[in-house]
Amino acid sequence: MAEQGFTAEQHNIGSWHLTGRTEWRVQFFQPQPAWSRPAVKCYFVEGAGLTCVLVDGRLGPQVTHEGIRLIGRVPSELLEDMESYADRHDVGLRSTGGGELVVDGFEIELGAQRAGDSVVTWALFCNPGEIAGTSWDIAPAEVWHHW
Repeated sequence: MAEQGFTAEQHNIGSWHLTGRTEWRVQFFQPQPAWSRPAVKCYFVEGAGLTCVLVDGRLGPQVTHEGIRLIGRVPSELLEDMESYADRHDVGLRSTGGGELVVDGFEIELGAQRAGDSVVTWALFCNPGEIAGTSWDIAPAEVWHHW
């Protein structure tokens, strides 16, 4: 992120709810213009390391998975691309805890946020590892209120 000009801030966000381990967040901000909102948030849990990465739909870098652009998209267009991918590769779609549809095996949570009069997509990448069962178990509550 530093090579792309992003600056970082680290914050202790308390104890992780399931084990009481220390949890912290590293936020990355775009250099120009100076936004007050982070473009990327990385979450860590003591003893487990990096557990989640949240990429903002308006400010975050573009991320693709299996050739599908995930960030800053109109939600219905992203869903069409994911459905097409699922059909071409004969895999299923599943509903996330937030009610979004994703391709089986992607391990990505998608959401939408306002961008002026439009809505664009954000993405959360999680690694629950040995300490949690799902992204909903490992991600801090603030992730699910990302607008």
